[in-house]
Amino acid sequence: MLMKGTAARMGVMKRVQLVFKAKANKALDKMEDPRETLDYSYQRQLELLTKVRRGVADVATSRKRVELQMNQLQQQANKLEDQARKALGMGREDLARAALERKASAQAQLNDLQVQYAQLQAEEEKLTVASQRLQAKVDAFRTRKETIKATYTAAEAQTRINEAFTGISEEMGDVGMAIQRAEDKTAQMQARAGAIDELMASGALDDAVGGQRDDIQNELDMMSAGSDVERELSRLKGEITAGAPKQLEGGANGNSQAAPQAAQGQGQGQGQATQAQPTQQAQPAGIPASDLPAEPQDREGS
Repeated sequence: MLMKGTAARMGVMKRVQLVFKAKANKALDKMEDPRETLDYSYQRQLELLTKVRRGVADVATSRKRVELQMNQLQQQANKLEDQARKALGMGREDLARAALERKASAQAQLNDLQVQYAQLQAEEEKLTVASQRLQAKVDAFRTRKETIKATYTAAEAQTRINEAFTGISEEMGDVGMAIQRAEDKTAQMQARAGAIDELMASGALDDAVGGQRDDIQNELDMMSAGSDVERELSRLKGEITAGAPKQLEGGANGNSQAAPQAAQGQGQGQGQATQAQPTQQAQPAGIPASDLPAEPQDREGS
């Protein structure tokens, strides 16, 4: 049971770590800018190239120092040899032997320095070749980096343009919402203004500037407007009635037998129109036709 509990806890911890890593990776991927990553990589390569060049310079400096020591030992060995030769010329073999012993010691140091010099020279050549290769790699990476950055920038700009055209970008979405809110408020204000105009026209609201309107005057205005409509309707009816005989007369030109009847009908129509117009003109102004008493019917006509 203890082993099972421990295994379960380990499984839970692994799942938690996996979820955390997945979330962190997604967040980092969202925050990562390829251009910044490329610039950082290029900066690291430049730093590495600088270190390699510094190493080449250090090796060259060490080689030059060994070379100077070699020159000094060589000069010392030559000097000791000259001293031994002079000592032998003067009959001082002991001095000549001491000078040659010192020369042998200097020659041994010189041989060691020559080995070190050869090693440093080989190391310097290797670092120089590595520095040149790294320089070529850095130059190629810089060219590719700029190309990728330019391509990414162009793609990003094209994406933003397309999003702006389609209205799915955040900026254009905010603009679209602002326009929609402005249109809604404008429509609401127009509806409110129309409603207030209707209420003022009906007398439900008073004009604060022009003063309170009279209900009787409102009613008279409405009746006057209705009378004007009725008067215009009567005028149109009279024009239509007066134009009917002319249409009948134009049709009688093709039928000679119907001419007397059309003439008789025209005379009756004109007489009726003449009688109808004074009756309609005699209406009192400002009173609708529906409020007038009905005229008695003609018993003879019935």
